[in-house]
Amino acid sequence: MPLNLTHNALVVLQRRYLKKDEKGIVAETAEEMFRRVSRNISMAEALYNPKADIKKHAPEGFNRGTEDGFFEAMANLEFLPNSPTLMNAGRKLQQLAACFVLPVEDSLDSIFDAVKETAIIHQGGGGTGFSFSRLRPKDDIVGSTSGAASGPVSFMRVFNMATEVIKQGGTRRGANMGVLVVDHPDIIDFITSKDVPGEFANFNISVAMTDEFMRKVEQGKEYPLINPRTNEIVRHANARDVFDRIVESAWRSGEPGALFIDRINQANPTPQLGKMEATNPCGEQPLLPYEPCNLGSINLSKMVKKTVSSQQSAVNSNCSPLTAHCSLYEIDYKKLEKTVRLGIRFLDNVIDVNKYPLPAIERMAKGNRKIGLGVMGFADMLVKMRVPYNSDNAVRIGEGLMQFIKGTAWEASRELAEERGAFPNIKGSIFDKPGIKPVRNATTTTVAPTGTLSIIAGCSSGIEPIYSLSYTRQVLNGLQLPELNPLLPEIAREESFYSEELMDFIAKGGDLNQRRDVPEAIKKIFATAFQISPEGHVKIQAAFQKYTDNAVSKTINFPPDAAQEDVKKAYLLAYQLGCKGITVYRSGTRAEQVLTCKSTLYC
Repeated sequence: MPLNLTHNALVVLQRRYLKKDEKGIVAETAEEMFRRVSRNISMAEALYNPKADIKKHAPEGFNRGTEDGFFEAMANLEFLPNSPTLMNAGRKLQQLAACFVLPVEDSLDSIFDAVKETAIIHQGGGGTGFSFSRLRPKDDIVGSTSGAASGPVSFMRVFNMATEVIKQGGTRRGANMGVLVVDHPDIIDFITSKDVPGEFANFNISVAMTDEFMRKVEQGKEYPLINPRTNEIVRHANARDVFDRIVESAWRSGEPGALFIDRINQANPTPQLGKMEATNPCGEQPLLPYEPCNLGSINLSKMVKKTVSSQQSAVNSNCSPLTAHCSLYEIDYKKLEKTVRLGIRFLDNVIDVNKYPLPAIERMAKGNRKIGLGVMGFADMLVKMRVPYNSDNAVRIGEGLMQFIKGTAWEASRELAEERGAFPNIKGSIFDKPGIKPVRNATTTTVAPTGTLSIIAGCSSGIEPIYSLSYTRQVLNGLQLPELNPLLPEIAREESFYSEELMDFIAKGGDLNQRRDVPEAIKKIFATAFQISPEGHVKIQAAFQKYTDNAVSKTINFPPDAAQEDVKKAYLLAYQLGCKGITVYRSGTRAEQVLTCKSTLYC
């Protein structure tokens, strides 16, 4: 079947995903990659139905066999699994999960075991998260030598260096998340650890903030700092002062992010197995120690259908183009339901055919069977529906969409439980209650950032707004990929304001708001990341979080001239609206920036 892949998608696939021979020459096409993956993942069907013919046997809702169903969803760019699955399925490595959390206990043995395990995971293309909260603070006593401890930040450097020299699947360095609980005595050292440019380049860092800490911030009161070795109070700190240091560092460098750790644990589906202390590198997947999770994303820009003829102009019609009733597209819920069910089955299959890097990880994966189905292309969907991202309507659409996806995902998981059995650790879980039907998976939904996946799919990433109408994306060891939003020329033609001169103007970094030939309504639907208020960003994140089992990856973008007080308001709003965490970024505050827009007006 013909694949509608962009030039940038082909570049990324050839550089990173497609199989290569011993000379490093690409040895498969994109179509062959999708076929390799679909065939490998569908092999799990035989574990539950030995007589199943994966080319013919089709679960309910599939038009064809399981393999063909998986293939068509990927080839049509309607659903894509996380990067390790695309890279490794059906190949020797067969490491398919993207996210892992490893425990780091307060001993050299545990620390360096975790370093070794990190190297193994990164080599297979996975990312790792750690909580360093159990490590004794700097200058605390070391009993075996009567010396002084070097503290969590010092040991983070060991992990950072190990990551530097291990490439993921031979393609790029791995990624880590470092977490420290806010009541650790070394919290200020941790908060400021990335203030120096280039320091901890292979780490994202987040502070685990408790509800008690947030209450003390609001009250302006002190809170205790506790030595994890002795569980004794070392001293007290003013919560508002610590919070302001977090905000200042985030304003300077984009880090640390915040994890609202009590809220995360309130949603822990298997509390009998322990507490969550860390997440994957982008923060959307809280996990227990040794727990992995495989993710996949539905391309929402493909989940719409036309409601009016292409000749009718939404801008020139009598009704407002900024309401759903005047849009050229509406959500195709029937197609979305089918794709959700396919995605849940696909991701559950991944658990069974995955080759795990450690026995402990395999036990946790097959015990909890966590999966994370999410979305990408949300901004593109809104553009097609003529809905501004920075609007109450967009918030309602996002919330309703995720509610539908979550409900359908759990229906699919319950049906899989009837067919294959519930997840083994269900006893003692939140599902172990009278009247609740067994489920196959401890979690079903996660909203990931979909950085390179969205390049392959040719859509906007995750639930992010359009970054810029014209920008450069840095990927794969410095490779620069120019991007021009593909929906702009399409809609310009639909709304009869297209011109080559306009497209050239935008490609060179021109601002749509400077053009009199572009309708005002269109300018609003193409509002970019820095034209959207921080409150608008946070509200979208909170709307999706309301109906997401795990968490939501979202960057709250700020222009270069944003004040620290703006960042502070965003952190507080994220907590108030029920988010599980927050990541901010003020443009221009890092030497290496993934996305760089050409316009100087906003970024």
